[in-house]
Amino acid sequence: MLALSPHFRRAAFSAQLAAALALVHAELILVHPFREGNGRIARLLAVLMGLQAGPPPLDFSPLEGRGNARYIAGIHAAVGRDYATLAETFFRVIARTWKRAASSSR
Repeated sequence: MLALSPHFRRAAFSAQLAAALALVHAELILVHPFREGNGRIARLLAVLMGLQAGPPPLDFSPLEGRGNARYIAGIHAAVGRDYATLAETFFRVIARTWKRAASSSR
């Protein structure tokens, strides 16, 4: 049997988590009934889902600056049920979260 490296296992886990977060995040934003606060509530749910899956609290700093435009583009794409852009964004969030956790544990 082929043994997978811890790095590969974490990347695969992160990709699965990112896909799940993207789907739930987008659908919540699309059905959330309030004019303001949709993103904040959806990010809070993403943090809770992430904590249940195992990583530390998600670090959303990749959504700042140019990352915010990519995030908004992902939400717009999700209207047509295309979650790939948003999943890539969440993958960056998860990667940043793991990186920050590793550097703070040293």
